[in-house]
Order: sequence, then structure tokens, then C-alpha cells
Amino acid sequence: MLSVAVRTLRARWAAFVGSFVALALGVGLLAVMGQALAASWDAPVRAPERFAAAPVVVRGQDTLRVATPAGVRTAQLAVERAVPAATVAALRALGPVVQDRSFPVRAADGPTDLVGHPWSTARFAPYDLTAGRAPRAADEVVTTGDWASVGDRLETGDGPVRVVGTVRARGGTERGGEVSVRARGGTDFENAVFYTDVRAAGLEPRSEQLVVAADATAVRAAVGDGARVLTGDDRRFADADPDRDAEALTALNALFGTAGGVTAFVSVFVVASTFAFAVDRRRREFGLLRTAGATPGQIRRSVLAEALLVGTLASASGCVLGAYGAPWLAGLVVDGGLAPAWYVIGGHVWPYHLAFWTGLSVAVCGALAASLRAGRIAPAQALREVSVDGRALTGGRRWFGAALLLTACATLAYALLTDPGDLLHRKTYISRPLLVITAVALLSPALMRPLVPRLPGVIGLLVRENAVAGVRRTAAVAAPVLVTVALAGSLLGATATLTEARAAEVRQRTVADFVVTPGSGEALTADAVARLRRVPGALVSASAATAVYTLEDGVALVKSEARAVDPGALGRTVRLPVTAGRLADLHEGSIVVTEEWARHRVGQRLRVWLGDGTSRSLRIAAVVATGTGESGAWLSAADAGGAAVDRVDVRVRAGADPEAVAAGLRAVGGVRVLSRAQWVALARPETNRTTRLGVLLVLGVALVYTGIALANTLVMAAAERRRERAVLRLAGATGGQILRLTAAEALTVVGVGAVLGLLVTVVNLAGMWGALRLLSAPATLVVPWPALGMVTAACAVLAVGAAVAPMAVSMSVPTARRTVSAS
Repeated sequence: MLSVAVRTLRARWAAFVGSFVALALGVGLLAVMGQALAASWDAPVRAPERFAAAPVVVRGQDTLRVATPAGVRTAQLAVERAVPAATVAALRALGPVVQDRSFPVRAADGPTDLVGHPWSTARFAPYDLTAGRAPRAADEVVTTGDWASVGDRLETGDGPVRVVGTVRARGGTERGGEVSVRARGGTDFENAVFYTDVRAAGLEPRSEQLVVAADATAVRAAVGDGARVLTGDDRRFADADPDRDAEALTALNALFGTAGGVTAFVSVFVVASTFAFAVDRRRREFGLLRTAGATPGQIRRSVLAEALLVGTLASASGCVLGAYGAPWLAGLVVDGGLAPAWYVIGGHVWPYHLAFWTGLSVAVCGALAASLRAGRIAPAQALREVSVDGRALTGGRRWFGAALLLTACATLAYALLTDPGDLLHRKTYISRPLLVITAVALLSPALMRPLVPRLPGVIGLLVRENAVAGVRRTAAVAAPVLVTVALAGSLLGATATLTEARAAEVRQRTVADFVVTPGSGEALTADAVARLRRVPGALVSASAATAVYTLEDGVALVKSEARAVDPGALGRTVRLPVTAGRLADLHEGSIVVTEEWARHRVGQRLRVWLGDGTSRSLRIAAVVATGTGESGAWLSAADAGGAAVDRVDVRVRAGADPEAVAAGLRAVGGVRVLSRAQWVALARPETNRTTRLGVLLVLGVALVYTGIALANTLVMAAAERRRERAVLRLAGATGGQILRLTAAEALTVVGVGAVLGLLVTVVNLAGMWGALRLLSAPATLVVPWPALGMVTAACAVLAVGAAVAPMAVSMSVPTARRTVSAS
């Protein structure tokens, strides 16, 4: 049987080229994704940066620990605690103590990520002076790198300062704005401005960590549970964002996992449909084998042997392709800022094993259904002369497609009834369309006849009759177009619909005339907030971003984003969709929650932990609609848990001059004043780079597979329709008419596939629209028409090229010769 399969591949190699290329590409992509995932599982431990030379670092607690019946649950605090004053006093008795402070600095013509520190902490990096001296006065600073020089005068948000010294940069921004990379580990560090210790304390009174020159054991005994003691490599936790590498790799895991899953789906889809179409076109051949005495089992084994040979060769080629593609992908994500500079793909063997055996399994499984159909071909098929397909749908295909469609509808209905918010998650709106796409693709042959349009003229008549007569061929060509258009519409439409809903929600909830945010950094100073409140004619409502933590079912510690607000002015500066209670009842000791909370009845008391870990019992004052889930709770400013004000909403009082109010707000230093329109535009959510790259990667894979499937199917169809075209030539049709007929058929089938893809898109987006309506969020169904048009146009170009090219080649052979050879 193997020898028969080898001879078949030699004789019909053109029919297997598409399957080979599709499978090799799929295995190559899986190998690359596997290598990328393996490389992103473990981030190398960063060495300490700012405190590499510090003996012992004491840092305020930044982790919440809650005991539950199932064990201790932990969560990162939204507001890190400062080192208690009593602890600082106890540490001073052990040895010299240097308190660290970090705060944003905004300097004209300077880097945008400047951060200020006390000069006494510079020696712990260590930073070495390259020019000048240490700062001695409040208006003197030392800067890192060469973006500033000794003697320069800098205009900062906290007043003018003079550069009296510079230190060698340890990563960060050099002159010209370019980012340098540290030789060890290739990580970026910071752009620092060092002030005198007294001036730094005035600019940032809060100190979350300190350095103590004492024995670590004695320090731990003095600190107890009130703070963290960091030594050795653990001193990296005192650096800014020590887990940024792990967070970036987590995003890469999601990106490559999703892309790999979609790649596997499209690969199986294309390979299975290609084998099914190839077997269907070989009915006479298999009928002849049956007439010669071949059993159904032998026919099935022959088809599976062909798939095994193609799968082995394609999988091996795909692994080689993956070895070359992995470094390219690593460079792409590093250059795009999605991965750290040290990120390298390669060095793991198991992804190649996984990709190879997955590819071989895909080939065999894709051919399995086709082999079962081939085994049922009767000997009488050898005498078949007509080109009209029989039943459009086999029984198995009909039942399986219907089952998948019912499953998709049932799971969508269940999600809408139980947890509509889950439909807004990225993993859900990327994976859910695959179920609907598969169902519609399986049932598509039954939809061909009503969807193929009646075109005018003789060519239009022939186009429809050919498409309807060869319904399986038509469905095989339309299927990859359906996949590509449906993926493009569903993924891009979902992100656009969700983005528009969040933007509309911001517009609806913002009623302030002006919104004031920090000019630099993440928080407004207390002095700035006080000055804003004194602006004549301004009604000011200050708020701070924080979080609250609750225990669900007594065992799950859940974090909810929250805002600490001024209760008296909240209702006049923000419009919230209240469903129960009153915003006016919000005060110290109470909370406003959304309907998404497990307990959300007005008057109930909730045990929560504030952003700094403080345990409180709060009364529910009001309940608001869930919306898009951007905010989960609102607290009184007294329950802010140490969170700093980062936003001030301002209403112009009746009779006041808006321009005068705006001028008064802008007169406050260190702030940025935005009108309502400017704030709404600035707050409009944007798709992050990881999501955007993931969607483009998925669509790129789908489009490549579409081109392969279209070329393979149309080339096979052109080979078997040579006699049909020869008869048309004998009937008087010119070469140009035949080529126009061929192009019209290809465009018609692409149009049918695009309509089916649009149908799937509307179904998927309707589910998200329904979820938004149930969550009381602004719901506008956004169909990405430009993207759908470009994808459909690309499919049309590929289809016309794949159909016309072999037809033009075959027309170069004399008509009589074509007729004889076709016979």
C-alpha cells in the first residue's frame, strides 16, 4: 500500500502541493511559537540596580496577606506602605540610616522619564561623579548621563535648578534621546536627578524604603513584620518595577499562545478541506480501483498512507523553517518594545518534537474523514461522466456542523445569562469565533445555491450554473475566504466595538468642565490640590486611583480597581449610572459598588482591605451598573488607603467666567488643565501593542493559508475542467471569454465566502453587543468595513490569479490536442 501511495504522489504531485505547503507552514509556525513560549517562561533574575552596593535595604510592606480556610492568600498592594516611624527609630540605634525617596521631575528639554532622589543614595548604585561636585544647596542638582552639563540651568516643575555635577549613566536616556542598554543583562535603568537630602524630603515627604548599615539579622529582629528586609539579590525589589520583565513575558505568553492556537485551527481546517476536496475529485479513480478488486479498507489505507507521507515530509520541512523563523520573531518583538532586550528565542528541543508530531497528526486526522468517504465509493463511480456533484452535504458533515452551531449558540446564551462580562475578555472574543466559523464552514455547501447570485448575460448564466453544479468545489474555494473574512471582522470588530463602548462611557460619565491631571509623574501634590480648591468660581472634586480587596466565597482574594473621591462633589462632577441607593449617601465608612460584586445590596456591610492593606468594614451606599468594568468601586477620600490624588474634576459655578476659571487653574504650577473634550479624547482607550500584534499575526497567518488553499483548490479544479473549457472553445468561445468566465467564477465564489464571513462576524459582534447592553454599557456595533474590504480584495486577487494563470497556460495548447488529452 505504501508503494501505491508513493506512485500516487509522483503522478498527482500537483494535488498535494497545497497540503504540503500549508502543513509545512503550520508546523513551522508552531515550532516558532513553541520556541517563543519556551523562551518566555522564565525571566532571568535581574541583579540589583539602584542598591547594588547597599548593605541592607528595608522596604515598607507591599503585599497583602489574608488567612483563609484554604491557606494564606496574597495580593500586591495598590499603595505601598511607608516604613513605620518607630521602625526607623529602632534601626537608627543599629547603625547609620539613609532614607530613600523617589519622585517625578519635569524639566524643559530633558528626558520625559526623569526621577528625583536624595544625593545620599547615589553611592549605593554606585554612581560616580564624572564632572563637578555634589549638590549643597536647594537649587543644586546632579544629573545622570550627558543630557545636561555642569553649569546648565534647568527649568523644572518645582522651580529652576542649576546642574553642579554629572554622574555616569547606568542605562537610560543619553543625549539625543536614545536609550542605552546596560552591558550586563541588557536592561534599561533610569534617568535620575539628585537633590540634597533636605530638598528631596521637601519635594517627597513619604519614604517607602531606606538603607541601614547594620547586621541583617539584627535588622530583621528590629523590623519584625512591619517591613521587608532585603539583602543580596533580593535588593532588586527596591528598584522601580522589578517585575517588568516577568510582566512583559506574561503578555508574550498570551500573544504566542493565542496565535499558536489559531494557527493550529487554520492549519487543520485547510489541510482537512484540501484532502477532502482531493478525494472527492478522485471518485472515478477510486471507483476504478474498486472495480479492479480493491476493498474499501485498502482504499482507506491508501489515502491515509498518502497523508502519512505528505505529513512526514511537510512536518520535517516545517521544523527546518521554524529554526530559521524563531530568531526573526525574537528580533521583531524586541524591536517593537514587546520584549526585554535580552529576550532570545532558541535552544529548546521539545517545541520541534511537539510541532512535528502535531503536524503529522493534523495530516492523518485531516485525511481520516476523507479516507472514510473514499472507502464508501462504489465501483460504478468508474463509469461516472457527469460533472455535477451529488449530495451537497454528507450526513456526518450535516450533523457535526449543526451540533457545533447549536453549541456556539448555547454557550453564547449561557454566557449572556450568567456572566456577560466574560464576553468582553480578549481570550473569549478571540477564541469564540472559531466555533462559529467551523460550523458555518461545515454547513456551507448547503448554502451555496441560495447565495450564488444570478448574474446578467451568458457569462453570468454560466458562472451560476458552474458554481451550483460543482457545489463542493465552490464550497472548497469559499471556505478559506470565509475563515479569513470572519477572523478579520470578528477580531477587529470586537476590539473596535469594545473601544467605542469605553469611549462612549467616558463621554457619558464626564460632566466636569475641566479635568486637571499631574504635569509630570502620577500624582498631584497636596499644595497643588489646595491651590486648585481656592480658584474662584471652581467646584473641585479630587480623586485618587486605588484598589480594594475582598474575599469571595471565603477563599478567593479578589482585587477591584477603585477611586477614592470627595463625596460631597462626586455627584456634581461625575455622572454614574446608579441602579440602587444614592451617591449622596457615600461618606467615610461606606462604599459604592457595581452590580458585578457578589454582594451588592444597599445597606449590606462588606469586609474589605483598602489599598494599603488596612482592614475595614464598609456599608454599601449605592450600586451602579457594571458597564465595561473599568471601575469597580468608589470610596470616600478618608478611606483612600494612602493613595495620592491623580485627578481633579472641576465644574464652573453658576455665574462664573469659564475662561477666568481655566486661567486660574493653569496658574497652579505642576498641573495640566484639560477641557472636557480634550479629556474625553485623551481618555479614549487604545488597543495595546501586544493585542494589536497578536491580531495582525493571526490575520496574517489566515491570509497566507487562504492564498495556499485558494491556489491549491483552483489549480486542481482547472486541471479537471480542461475538457469543459475545450468544449467551450469548440463551441466558438474565444480565449478572452473563457478567461473572463474563469475570473468571474473566482470572484463570485470569493464574494460568497465573504458574505458567509460577514454573517459570522455579525453573529459574533451581536454577542458582544448583547453583553454590553446587559451590563448597561453604551453599545454600538462596529463592523470594520475598511479591513473587511481589504481582506476580501486580497482574497479576490489571489483567487483570480490562481484560477486564470493555469487556464491561460492550458489555452496555449491547441484545442484538438486538449480535447483528446482530456478524453
